Amino acid sequence: MRSQFWDASFWNQGNGGHGTMFQFEPGKAPITLTDAAVARARALMDRNGDEKVLGLRVGVKSKGCSGLSYFVEYATEQKKFEDKVEEKGVTLFIDPTAIMFIIGSEMDYQEDKMFSGFVFNNPNETGRCGCGESFSVG
Repeated sequence: MRSQFWDASFWNQGNGGHGTMFQFEPGKAPITLTDAAVARARALMDRNGDEKVLGLRVGVKSKGCSGLSYFVEYATEQKKFEDKVEEKGVTLFIDPTAIMFIIGSEMDYQEDKMFSGFVFNNPNETGRCGCGESFSVG
C-alpha cells in the first residue's frame, strides 16, 4: 500500500466540537481497502477494457438529507492534488475536495439480494440519513 502527496494533519470537529487531530505519517494511505473491495475493483477494471483507465476515483458530493454522498468512478488521469493509493494491485485516486471527509476510512464491497456496491466505514461520520444514501461529518 502506498500513498503519495499526503503529509499533513487533519482536524475533525466531531467529539462535541472539541476537535480531534488525526496525525498521519508520510506514506500512510488515507483510505484502506478490504479484500472484497480489491476483488470488485479488479473485476471492474478487467471488465472495462479501456486502456486509458488508470484506476478508480473516490470522492464525495453534496447529496441527500445528511449532506454528503460517496461516489466511485473510473479515472483516466490523475488530477492535480489528488492522492494516489495503490493497494494489492488496485489504484485509487482520492478527489482532493473529499480527502478531509474520508481520511481514515475503509472501503468495502458488499453484495446480497437487495444491494451490491462499495460501502465506506468512516470514523469521521457523525450522522447518516435513514436510507443510508448520505452522511455528515462534525
